[in-house]
Amino acid sequence: MARFDALADWLDWQEHCHSRPIDLGLERVAAVYRRLNCNANIVTITVAGTNGKGSCVAMLEAMYRAQGYKVGAYTSPHILRYNERIRIDGEAVADAMICEAFERIDQVRGDTSLSYFEFGTLAALDLFARNQVEVQLLEVGLGGRLDAVNIIDPDVALVSTIALDHVDWLGDSVEQIAREKAGIFRAATPAVIGDDKVPTALLEAAADKAALIRHYGRQFDYRKTHDGWDWIAESQALTDLPLPAFKGEHQYRNASAVIMAVECLQSRLPMDDAAIRQGLANARLAGRFQLIAGEPTVLLDVGHNPQAVQTLLDYLHSDFPAVKIRAVFAMMKDKDIASVIALMRDRVAEWYLAPLANPRAASPQMLHELFRQQQVANVHADYNDFSAAFAAARLDSLPNEMILIFGSFFLVSEYLSQFA
Repeated sequence: MARFDALADWLDWQEHCHSRPIDLGLERVAAVYRRLNCNANIVTITVAGTNGKGSCVAMLEAMYRAQGYKVGAYTSPHILRYNERIRIDGEAVADAMICEAFERIDQVRGDTSLSYFEFGTLAALDLFARNQVEVQLLEVGLGGRLDAVNIIDPDVALVSTIALDHVDWLGDSVEQIAREKAGIFRAATPAVIGDDKVPTALLEAAADKAALIRHYGRQFDYRKTHDGWDWIAESQALTDLPLPAFKGEHQYRNASAVIMAVECLQSRLPMDDAAIRQGLANARLAGRFQLIAGEPTVLLDVGHNPQAVQTLLDYLHSDFPAVKIRAVFAMMKDKDIASVIALMRDRVAEWYLAPLANPRAASPQMLHELFRQQQVANVHADYNDFSAAFAAARLDSLPNEMILIFGSFFLVSEYLSQFA
Protein backbone atom coordinates (compact mmCIF):
# COMPACT_ATOMS: atom_id res chain seq x y z
CA MET A 1 0.00 0.00 0.00
CA ALA A 2 1.34 3.44 -0.93
CA ARG A 3 2.49 5.64 1.90
CA PHE A 4 0.57 8.61 0.44
CA ASP A 5 -1.84 9.24 -2.44
CA ALA A 6 -1.29 12.99 -2.91
CA LEU A 7 1.90 14.66 -4.11
CA ALA A 8 1.59 17.40 -1.47
CA ASP A 9 1.61 14.76 1.28
CA TRP A 10 4.69 13.07 -0.16
CA LEU A 11 6.57 16.38 -0.33
CA ASP A 12 5.59 17.44 3.18
CA TRP A 13 6.81 14.10 4.52
CA GLN A 14 10.09 14.32 2.59
CA GLU A 15 10.82 17.75 4.04
CA HIS A 16 10.81 16.27 7.55
CA CYS A 17 11.79 12.60 7.22
CA HIS A 18 15.55 13.18 6.85
CA SER A 19 17.72 14.56 9.63
CA ARG A 20 19.24 17.28 7.43
CA PRO A 21 17.51 19.23 4.62
CA ILE A 22 20.81 19.32 2.71
CA ASP A 23 22.98 16.24 3.12
CA LEU A 24 25.75 16.15 0.55
CA GLY A 25 27.15 12.74 -0.34
CA LEU A 26 26.54 9.97 -2.84
CA GLU A 27 26.63 6.73 -0.89
CA ARG A 28 23.01 6.61 0.27
CA VAL A 29 21.38 7.87 -2.92
CA ALA A 30 23.62 5.70 -5.12
CA ALA A 31 22.69 2.59 -3.14
CA VAL A 32 18.97 3.27 -3.56
CA TYR A 33 19.44 4.04 -7.27
CA ARG A 34 21.04 0.63 -7.79
CA ARG A 35 18.04 -1.04 -6.15
CA LEU A 36 15.65 0.77 -8.51
CA ASN A 37 17.21 -1.07 -11.47
CA CYS A 38 16.33 1.81 -13.79
CA ASN A 39 19.66 2.28 -15.54
CA ALA A 40 18.68 2.74 -19.18
CA ASN A 41 22.04 3.94 -20.53
CA ILE A 42 20.53 7.28 -21.53
CA VAL A 43 22.78 9.93 -23.09
CA THR A 44 23.35 12.39 -20.25
CA ILE A 45 24.41 16.02 -20.07
CA THR A 46 25.05 17.22 -16.52
CA VAL A 47 25.03 20.99 -15.99
CA ALA A 48 26.65 22.71 -13.01
CA GLY A 49 27.53 26.32 -12.23
CA THR A 50 26.78 29.19 -9.90
CA ASN A 51 24.57 30.94 -12.44
CA GLY A 52 23.34 30.06 -15.93
CA LYS A 53 22.45 26.41 -15.30
CA GLY A 54 18.77 26.88 -15.95
CA SER A 55 19.36 28.83 -19.15
CA CYS A 56 21.73 26.16 -20.47
CA VAL A 57 19.30 23.34 -19.72
CA ALA A 58 16.43 25.26 -21.35
CA MET A 59 18.43 25.83 -24.54
CA LEU A 60 19.60 22.22 -24.69
CA GLU A 61 16.05 21.02 -24.13
CA ALA A 62 14.69 23.25 -26.91
CA MET A 63 17.40 22.18 -29.37
CA TYR A 64 17.07 18.44 -28.83
CA ARG A 65 13.29 18.66 -28.96
CA ALA A 66 13.50 20.64 -32.20
CA GLN A 67 15.55 17.77 -33.64
CA GLY A 68 12.83 15.32 -32.64
CA TYR A 69 14.51 13.57 -29.71
CA LYS A 70 12.60 12.56 -26.60
CA VAL A 71 14.09 14.72 -23.85
CA GLY A 72 14.04 14.52 -20.06
CA ALA A 73 15.03 17.61 -18.07
CA TYR A 74 15.57 17.74 -14.32
CA THR A 75 15.98 21.19 -12.76
CA SER A 76 15.57 22.94 -9.42
CA PRO A 77 14.14 24.80 -7.70
CA HIS A 78 10.64 25.15 -9.07
CA ILE A 79 8.76 28.44 -9.21
CA LEU A 80 5.07 27.51 -9.06
CA ARG A 81 4.71 23.71 -8.97
CA TYR A 82 7.04 20.92 -7.90
CA ASN A 83 6.24 19.16 -11.19
CA GLU A 84 8.29 21.81 -13.05
CA ARG A 85 11.42 20.03 -11.80
CA ILE A 86 10.81 16.92 -13.93
CA ARG A 87 9.92 17.48 -17.57
CA ILE A 88 9.51 15.01 -20.42
CA ASP A 89 9.33 16.53 -23.89
CA GLY A 90 8.88 19.96 -22.41
CA GLU A 91 5.91 19.06 -20.21
CA ALA A 92 5.96 18.82 -16.44
CA VAL A 93 5.08 15.28 -15.44
CA ALA A 94 1.75 14.62 -13.72
CA ASP A 95 1.28 14.28 -9.97
CA ALA A 96 0.37 10.61 -10.33
CA MET A 97 3.61 9.78 -12.15
CA ILE A 98 5.72 11.43 -9.46
CA CYS A 99 3.78 9.74 -6.67
CA GLU A 100 4.29 6.35 -8.32
CA ALA A 101 8.03 7.03 -8.61
CA PHE A 102 8.19 8.09 -4.95
CA GLU A 103 6.42 4.86 -3.98
CA ARG A 104 8.92 2.76 -5.96
CA ILE A 105 11.79 4.58 -4.23
CA ASP A 106 10.18 4.15 -0.81
CA GLN A 107 9.72 0.41 -1.42
CA VAL A 108 13.39 -0.25 -2.26
CA ARG A 109 15.19 2.18 0.06
CA GLY A 110 14.77 -0.02 3.15
CA ASP A 111 16.12 1.85 6.17
CA THR A 112 18.19 4.26 4.03
CA SER A 113 17.19 7.84 4.78
CA LEU A 114 16.89 10.23 1.83
CA SER A 115 16.59 14.01 1.66
CA TYR A 116 13.88 15.93 -0.22
CA PHE A 117 16.30 16.63 -3.09
CA GLU A 118 17.50 13.02 -3.24
CA PHE A 119 13.93 11.73 -3.51
CA GLY A 120 13.34 14.16 -6.39
CA THR A 121 16.55 13.21 -8.20
CA LEU A 122 15.77 9.50 -8.00
CA ALA A 123 12.21 10.11 -9.17
CA ALA A 124 13.48 12.00 -12.21
CA LEU A 125 15.95 9.25 -13.13
CA ASP A 126 13.30 6.58 -12.64
CA LEU A 127 10.74 8.39 -14.80
CA PHE A 128 13.23 9.18 -17.56
CA ALA A 129 14.21 5.53 -17.77
CA ARG A 130 10.62 4.25 -17.70
CA ASN A 131 9.59 6.72 -20.41
CA GLN A 132 12.61 5.84 -22.55
CA VAL A 133 13.92 9.35 -23.10
CA GLU A 134 16.83 9.57 -25.52
CA VAL A 135 18.72 12.30 -23.71
CA GLN A 136 18.48 13.46 -20.09
CA LEU A 137 19.58 16.90 -18.92
CA LEU A 138 20.50 16.92 -15.24
CA GLU A 139 20.96 20.24 -13.45
CA VAL A 140 23.14 20.12 -10.36
CA GLY A 141 21.29 21.45 -7.34
CA LEU A 142 24.28 22.35 -5.18
CA GLY A 143 27.97 22.13 -6.01
CA GLY A 144 28.67 19.07 -8.11
CA ARG A 145 30.99 16.51 -6.55
CA LEU A 146 28.57 15.41 -3.83
CA ASP A 147 25.29 16.40 -5.44
CA ALA A 148 22.82 13.57 -6.01
CA VAL A 149 22.81 13.92 -9.82
CA ASN A 150 26.51 13.02 -9.80
CA ILE A 151 25.65 9.35 -9.30
CA ILE A 152 25.20 9.36 -13.10
CA ASP A 153 28.28 9.44 -15.31
CA PRO A 154 27.61 12.16 -17.88
CA ASP A 155 28.45 11.95 -21.56
CA VAL A 156 29.13 15.68 -21.44
CA ALA A 157 29.67 17.79 -18.31
CA LEU A 158 28.97 21.51 -18.64
CA VAL A 159 29.96 24.17 -16.09
CA SER A 160 28.43 27.56 -16.83
CA THR A 161 29.98 29.93 -14.28
CA ILE A 162 31.84 29.92 -10.96
CA ALA A 163 31.23 32.49 -8.22
CA LEU A 164 30.74 32.68 -4.47
CA ASP A 165 27.45 31.17 -3.35
CA HIS A 166 26.39 28.49 -0.85
CA VAL A 167 29.63 29.16 1.02
CA ASP A 168 28.40 27.28 4.11
CA TRP A 169 28.33 24.10 2.04
CA LEU A 170 30.89 24.53 -0.74
CA GLY A 171 33.66 26.65 0.78
CA ASP A 172 34.39 30.34 1.15
CA SER A 173 36.63 30.80 -1.89
CA VAL A 174 35.99 30.45 -5.62
CA GLU A 175 38.86 27.94 -5.78
CA GLN A 176 37.12 25.64 -3.30
CA ILE A 177 33.78 26.05 -5.06
CA ALA A 178 35.44 25.33 -8.41
CA ARG A 179 36.82 22.03 -7.12
CA GLU A 180 33.33 21.02 -5.98
CA LYS A 181 31.80 21.82 -9.36
CA ALA A 182 34.62 20.00 -11.17
CA GLY A 183 33.38 16.85 -9.47
CA ILE A 184 31.01 16.26 -12.40
CA PHE A 185 33.95 15.86 -14.82
CA ARG A 186 34.94 12.37 -15.96
CA ALA A 187 37.99 10.89 -17.67
CA ALA A 188 37.98 10.96 -21.49
CA THR A 189 34.65 12.84 -21.40
CA PRO A 190 34.02 16.36 -22.73
CA ALA A 191 34.13 19.02 -20.00
CA VAL A 192 32.59 22.19 -21.44
CA ILE A 193 33.41 25.36 -19.49
CA GLY A 194 31.23 28.32 -20.40
CA ASP A 195 32.94 31.13 -18.47
CA ASP A 196 35.93 33.13 -19.63
CA LYS A 197 37.15 33.83 -16.09
CA VAL A 198 37.32 30.52 -14.28
CA PRO A 199 39.44 29.65 -11.25
CA THR A 200 42.65 27.78 -11.93
CA ALA A 201 41.34 25.02 -9.67
CA LEU A 202 38.62 24.14 -12.18
CA LEU A 203 41.04 23.69 -15.06
CA GLU A 204 43.50 21.80 -12.84
CA ALA A 205 40.75 19.45 -11.66
CA ALA A 206 39.63 18.83 -15.24
CA ALA A 207 43.21 18.04 -16.25
CA ASP A 208 43.73 15.77 -13.23
CA LYS A 209 40.66 13.79 -14.22
CA ALA A 210 41.90 13.60 -17.84
CA ALA A 211 38.64 15.20 -19.00
CA LEU A 212 38.45 16.56 -22.54
CA ILE A 213 38.43 20.29 -21.82
CA ARG A 214 36.41 22.59 -24.07
CA HIS A 215 36.88 26.08 -22.62
CA TYR A 216 35.06 29.21 -23.77
CA GLY A 217 37.56 31.70 -25.21
CA ARG A 218 39.99 28.90 -26.07
CA GLN A 219 38.38 25.96 -27.86
CA PHE A 220 35.22 27.92 -28.78
CA ASP A 221 33.99 31.52 -28.83
CA TYR A 222 31.32 33.81 -30.27
CA ARG A 223 31.30 36.95 -32.38
CA LYS A 224 28.35 39.33 -32.54
CA THR A 225 27.28 40.59 -35.96
CA HIS A 226 24.93 43.33 -37.12
CA ASP A 227 21.72 41.37 -36.58
CA GLY A 228 22.88 38.04 -35.13
CA TRP A 229 26.00 36.25 -34.01
CA ASP A 230 28.49 33.57 -35.02
CA TRP A 231 29.67 30.56 -33.01
CA ILE A 232 33.30 29.68 -33.70
CA ALA A 233 35.28 26.59 -32.73
CA GLU A 234 38.69 25.25 -33.66
CA SER A 235 37.60 23.54 -36.87
CA GLN A 236 34.01 24.63 -37.43
CA ALA A 237 31.62 27.58 -37.21
CA LEU A 238 27.92 28.40 -37.25
CA THR A 239 27.15 31.80 -38.72
CA ASP A 240 24.20 34.21 -38.63
CA LEU A 241 22.62 32.57 -35.61
CA PRO A 242 19.42 34.03 -34.14
CA LEU A 243 19.74 35.97 -30.90
CA PRO A 244 19.38 33.83 -27.77
CA ALA A 245 15.83 33.87 -26.44
CA PHE A 246 17.13 35.02 -23.06
CA LYS A 247 18.31 38.59 -22.54
CA GLY A 248 21.74 39.67 -21.36
CA GLU A 249 25.26 39.57 -22.77
CA HIS A 250 26.08 36.52 -20.64
CA GLN A 251 23.55 34.47 -22.59
CA TYR A 252 25.86 34.46 -25.61
CA ARG A 253 28.42 32.60 -23.48
CA ASN A 254 25.75 30.22 -22.20
CA ALA A 255 24.50 29.59 -25.75
CA SER A 256 28.06 29.07 -26.98
CA ALA A 257 28.70 26.46 -24.29
CA VAL A 258 25.42 24.73 -25.14
CA ILE A 259 26.35 24.51 -28.84
CA MET A 260 29.75 23.11 -27.85
CA ALA A 261 28.04 20.42 -25.77
CA VAL A 262 25.76 19.56 -28.68
CA GLU A 263 28.73 19.30 -31.04
CA CYS A 264 30.51 16.97 -28.62
CA LEU A 265 27.58 14.55 -28.93
CA GLN A 266 27.04 14.71 -32.68
CA SER A 267 28.18 11.11 -33.19
CA ARG A 268 25.55 9.80 -30.76
CA LEU A 269 22.78 12.39 -31.10
CA PRO A 270 23.12 14.07 -34.49
CA MET A 271 21.64 17.56 -34.70
CA ASP A 272 21.36 19.79 -37.73
CA ASP A 273 21.87 23.54 -37.84
CA ALA A 274 18.14 24.19 -38.16
CA ALA A 275 17.41 22.57 -34.78
CA ILE A 276 20.18 24.57 -33.12
CA ARG A 277 18.75 27.78 -34.55
CA GLN A 278 15.20 26.87 -33.59
CA GLY A 279 16.26 25.96 -30.06
CA LEU A 280 18.13 29.24 -29.57
CA ALA A 281 15.10 31.25 -30.62
CA ASN A 282 12.41 29.21 -28.86
CA ALA A 283 13.91 28.31 -25.46
CA ARG A 284 11.73 29.40 -22.54
CA LEU A 285 12.53 29.93 -18.87
CA ALA A 286 10.43 31.73 -16.27
CA GLY A 287 11.97 34.25 -13.91
CA ARG A 288 15.13 35.19 -15.82
CA PHE A 289 14.92 38.81 -17.01
CA GLN A 290 11.21 38.09 -17.56
CA LEU A 291 9.38 41.19 -18.76
CA ILE A 292 5.67 41.59 -18.04
CA ALA A 293 4.22 44.26 -20.31
CA GLY A 294 2.10 46.95 -18.69
CA GLU A 295 2.11 50.42 -17.19
CA PRO A 296 4.39 50.20 -15.33
CA THR A 297 6.45 47.36 -16.80
CA VAL A 298 7.30 44.55 -14.37
CA LEU A 299 10.66 42.75 -14.59
CA LEU A 300 11.18 39.44 -12.78
CA ASP A 301 14.58 38.00 -11.99
CA VAL A 302 15.49 35.15 -9.64
CA GLY A 303 19.15 36.22 -9.33
CA HIS A 304 20.25 35.85 -5.71
CA ASN A 305 24.02 36.28 -5.61
CA PRO A 306 26.35 39.13 -6.64
CA GLN A 307 27.38 37.58 -9.95
CA ALA A 308 23.76 37.09 -11.05
CA VAL A 309 22.78 40.55 -9.88
CA GLN A 310 25.71 42.11 -11.76
CA THR A 311 24.35 40.60 -14.99
CA LEU A 312 20.93 42.01 -14.09
CA LEU A 313 22.49 45.44 -13.55
CA ASP A 314 24.30 45.24 -16.89
CA TYR A 315 21.01 44.38 -18.59
CA LEU A 316 19.22 47.32 -16.99
CA HIS A 317 22.02 49.70 -18.02
CA SER A 318 21.98 48.48 -21.62
CA ASP A 319 18.24 48.07 -22.23
CA PHE A 320 16.59 50.49 -19.78
CA PRO A 321 19.20 53.19 -19.13
CA ALA A 322 16.77 56.01 -18.36
CA VAL A 323 13.88 54.13 -16.76
CA LYS A 324 13.10 54.82 -13.10
CA ILE A 325 13.10 51.57 -11.15
CA ARG A 326 11.27 50.63 -7.97
CA ALA A 327 12.37 47.27 -6.53
CA VAL A 328 10.27 44.79 -4.58
CA PHE A 329 13.01 42.88 -2.80
CA ALA A 330 13.66 39.87 -0.58
CA MET A 331 16.53 37.43 -0.15
CA MET A 332 17.41 34.37 1.85
CA LYS A 333 19.37 35.22 4.99
CA ASP A 334 22.33 33.00 4.07
CA LYS A 335 23.04 35.01 0.89
CA ASP A 336 25.46 37.93 0.40
CA ILE A 337 22.73 40.53 0.79
CA ALA A 338 25.06 43.44 1.51
CA SER A 339 26.93 43.00 -1.78
CA VAL A 340 23.67 42.83 -3.73
CA ILE A 341 22.45 46.06 -2.11
CA ALA A 342 25.78 47.74 -2.89
CA LEU A 343 25.54 46.73 -6.55
CA MET A 344 21.98 47.97 -7.03
CA ARG A 345 21.83 50.98 -4.72
CA ASP A 346 22.51 53.59 -7.41
CA ARG A 347 20.17 52.02 -9.97
CA VAL A 348 17.08 51.52 -7.81
CA ALA A 349 15.13 54.66 -6.92
CA GLU A 350 12.90 53.14 -4.23
CA TRP A 351 13.02 49.80 -2.37
CA TYR A 352 9.99 47.88 -1.04
CA LEU A 353 10.86 45.06 1.36
CA ALA A 354 8.55 42.07 0.94
CA PRO A 355 8.12 39.55 3.78
CA LEU A 356 8.29 35.90 2.72
CA ALA A 357 6.68 33.04 4.64
CA ASN A 358 9.88 31.01 4.56
CA PRO A 359 12.11 30.28 7.57
CA ARG A 360 15.22 30.79 5.39
CA ALA A 361 14.18 34.29 4.32
CA ALA A 362 15.83 37.38 5.76
CA SER A 363 13.29 39.29 7.80
CA PRO A 364 12.38 42.83 6.73
CA GLN A 365 14.03 44.00 9.94
CA MET A 366 17.29 42.28 8.99
CA LEU A 367 17.09 43.73 5.49
CA HIS A 368 16.33 47.22 6.81
CA GLU A 369 19.42 47.10 9.00
CA LEU A 370 21.60 46.07 6.06
CA PHE A 371 20.22 48.97 4.02
CA ARG A 372 20.96 51.31 6.93
CA GLN A 373 24.55 50.05 7.07
CA GLN A 374 24.85 50.74 3.34
CA GLN A 375 23.42 54.22 3.93
CA VAL A 376 20.49 53.60 1.60
CA ALA A 377 17.55 55.68 2.79
CA ASN A 378 14.89 55.17 0.13
CA VAL A 379 13.55 51.97 1.74
CA HIS A 380 9.92 51.11 2.52
CA ALA A 381 9.00 48.28 4.89
CA ASP A 382 6.22 47.33 7.33
CA TYR A 383 4.18 45.36 4.79
CA ASN A 384 2.25 42.28 5.85
CA ASP A 385 3.13 40.25 2.78
CA PHE A 386 4.40 40.36 -0.78
CA SER A 387 1.05 41.53 -2.15
CA ALA A 388 1.08 44.61 0.06
CA ALA A 389 4.67 45.49 -0.89
CA PHE A 390 3.91 45.08 -4.59
CA ALA A 391 0.70 47.09 -4.31
CA ALA A 392 2.62 49.94 -2.68
CA ALA A 393 5.24 49.92 -5.43
CA ARG A 394 2.57 49.89 -8.12
CA LEU A 395 0.63 52.74 -6.47
CA ASP A 396 3.78 54.88 -6.35
CA SER A 397 4.82 54.13 -9.96
CA LEU A 398 4.15 56.19 -13.05
CA PRO A 399 3.18 54.38 -16.28
CA ASN A 400 6.62 54.80 -17.84
CA GLU A 401 8.50 53.39 -14.85
CA MET A 402 9.50 49.82 -13.97
CA ILE A 403 8.86 47.58 -10.99
CA LEU A 404 11.74 45.14 -10.53
CA ILE A 405 10.98 42.02 -8.48
CA PHE A 406 14.22 40.24 -7.64
CA GLY A 407 16.39 38.51 -5.06
CA SER A 408 14.77 35.10 -4.66
CA PHE A 409 12.94 32.32 -6.50
CA PHE A 410 10.30 32.52 -3.77
CA LEU A 411 9.67 36.20 -4.47
CA VAL A 412 9.18 35.61 -8.20
CA SER A 413 6.91 32.69 -7.35
CA GLU A 414 4.76 35.00 -5.23
CA TYR A 415 4.25 37.36 -8.17
CA LEU A 416 3.56 34.68 -10.78
CA SER A 417 1.14 32.78 -8.54
CA GLN A 418 -0.89 35.92 -7.81
CA PHE A 419 -0.66 38.09 -10.89
CA ALA A 420 0.40 36.07 -13.95
